[in-house]
Amino acid sequence: MHKIDDIQRQQPDKGFQFPGAFEITALGHTDAELEARVPEIIRALGLNVIAGSLRVKPSREGNYHSVSVTFTCPDRQAYDAAHAALRDQPGIRWTL
Repeated sequence: MHKIDDIQRQQPDKGFQFPGAFEITALGHTDAELEARVPEIIRALGLNVIAGSLRVKPSREGNYHSVSVTFTCPDRQAYDAAHAALRDQPGIRWTL
C-alpha cells in the first residue's frame, strides 16, 4: 500500500490522472447505512480508503444523505469499477 504523499502523477500538467487520490460520493436513503457500506465497498475492490476522509451530509428534509470518501486509485478501470459497484447497491441512487 502506498502513502498518499508517495503517489506521483504521470503527467503533472494534466488534471485527472492515475494513479491518484479521488473523492467519490454516494447519495441514497438515510436508512441504507451508507456510512459503513461505502468504505466497505471501496475496500472490497482492493482500493485504499484514506483514513479520516469520510464525510456525511444530510438532505434538507432528512430523507437522503450523501457519503463521501477519498480513496487512492491506480487506474481508470478501478475508478470506474468503484462507481459501478456503488451504483449496483440497493439504497444508492447516484454517485458523483
